[in-house]
Amino acid sequence: MDAIIATERLTKRYGKQRGITDLTLDVRAGEVFGFLGPNGAGKTTTIRLLLDFIRPTSGRAAILGQDTHQHSVAIRRRIGYLPGDLGLYERMTGHDLLSYFAHLRGGVDPAYVRLLAERFAVDLNRPIRTLSRGNKQKIGLVQALMHRPELLILDEPTSGLDPLMQHTFQTLIREIAAEGRTVFLSSHALAEVELIADRVGIIRAGELAVVQEIGALKEQALRRLEIHFARPVPPEFFHTIPGVRDVAVDGHVLRCTVSGSVDALIKAAARYEVENITSHEPDLEEIFLTYFHEGTRDAA
Repeated sequence: MDAIIATERLTKRYGKQRGITDLTLDVRAGEVFGFLGPNGAGKTTTIRLLLDFIRPTSGRAAILGQDTHQHSVAIRRRIGYLPGDLGLYERMTGHDLLSYFAHLRGGVDPAYVRLLAERFAVDLNRPIRTLSRGNKQKIGLVQALMHRPELLILDEPTSGLDPLMQHTFQTLIREIAAEGRTVFLSSHALAEVELIADRVGIIRAGELAVVQEIGALKEQALRRLEIHFARPVPPEFFHTIPGVRDVAVDGHVLRCTVSGSVDALIKAAARYEVENITSHEPDLEEIFLTYFHEGTRDAA
């Protein structure tokens, strides 16, 4: 089975308010899928629909080959989930809480729970109410991971974690993917998603704007180029090159942005004596903002 998560025209409306509209995507076995979007775009609504916490207005979803509504209990046995609005039993210790969840799941390996707690450097003997936000988040992560689920669904998983623990989380996610398990994570930490995700989906105003591998997204995204020539060049010569935008010439230096292949620009620049070329490769944050701002302009 290739599609661990599959949705088909999944739609949720709240009266006249939009939730998500006609969302169709698939998440493959063994991949880390980053689900990105600004606040209110529909990320958490999508996750709640997948987990059958809310019901769709139309469309359907399946997890591990099973309908998310008809087989919701069976599905939950096989997944790990961390909500974005994590709530824990504050009077319990971390150990008691995890033991309680383990009992509900029919038992988990206590040695693996201890290993996870050590890797996240969280004290399970303290009452949860005495813990910082970051340490509560660590306990949430341990409960999502401790039964070695086939699929992890994580909503803002590194919220409140310090950089060292963020690195620990990234390492664990890579290990999970290497074992053939699947991770679906919603995040605002774009730099982190870029490091660990195989593919990303960008949701904007309730609609899926793009689903693609990060490398392919970068190839299609705008990149900034700076070309130093031996002598001044005419700016009008570069305005007509396909894919080239924002052309500015300052003496011997040409600055511009390029969408897609730079082949046409390089061939045009070669008509003059080139001394140096500097290319700024786009990162995931720039790509994300490009889709977000394009959507804002489209709506205006």
